[in-house]
Amino acid sequence: MGRLSNTQYFRMNLDNEVRVKDILDEVYNAMVEKGYNPVNQIVGYIMSGDPTYITSHNNARSMIMKVERDELVEELLKEYIKNRA
Repeated sequence: MGRLSNTQYFRMNLDNEVRVKDILDEVYNAMVEKGYNPVNQIVGYIMSGDPTYITSHNNARSMIMKVERDELVEELLKEYIKNRA
């Protein structure tokens, strides 16, 4: 029962952080190349979990499905906060 009163720490693997950024960049570029609005499409995917929001062009759909949606949100939020400063 003592473990319930201790704070849990969440630690990210830095290699995973780089991978998420790379995947988001590749997916974004594939969406632009196909003429889609990448922000709307990525938000649709994050909210619904439906991979058809992401184009299969340049293997973008397969890449983004390798990353958990909460990891995508975390990466996007970190970049937003970093760029606000």
